[in-house]
Amino acid sequence: MVKKPKKMSADKKSTPPLADAVKDSAQQIWLAGLGAFSKAQEEGGKVFEALVKEGLSIQRKTQTAAEEKISSATHKMTAMATDISAKAGHQWDKLESIFEERVAKALNKLGVPSAKDVEALAARLNELNKNLQKMGAKPAATAKAAPRAAVKPAARKPAAKRAPARKSA
Repeated sequence: MVKKPKKMSADKKSTPPLADAVKDSAQQIWLAGLGAFSKAQEEGGKVFEALVKEGLSIQRKTQTAAEEKISSATHKMTAMATDISAKAGHQWDKLESIFEERVAKALNKLGVPSAKDVEALAARLNELNKNLQKMGAKPAATAKAAPRAAVKPAARKPAAKRAPARKSA
């Protein structure tokens, strides 16, 4: 025969103690989470403002450090540019003096008198005029008014002679 299962009585329906402990623990965790959320909402504004202040402080420090680095780099670049300019200026001066010397040599080879030669000639002309005035003669011209053509060709170096042209047969 088949036996009918007996219904449990109300006092036997109680849950085991382990399940109750797990249930209580989960309930406490849930309540702790709600409490933390509430606390974060209350103090969230204060924490946010504190973080903003700290961020501003760090930004100011960073900007100051960056400005110092930029100032230092600018100073170094200015010094380097000044040095390079000075060196380039000296090189241009050397180049200019070399050019002037070579032009003076070329003009001298062509028989063109230099500025010193013209000044010496003018001084000599002034001296001769003074001597003429002492003697009572009328001076021809002063050194300042003397035209360039007044310089005697003998004072210049003679030009190289050309070879005579060959006669064709």
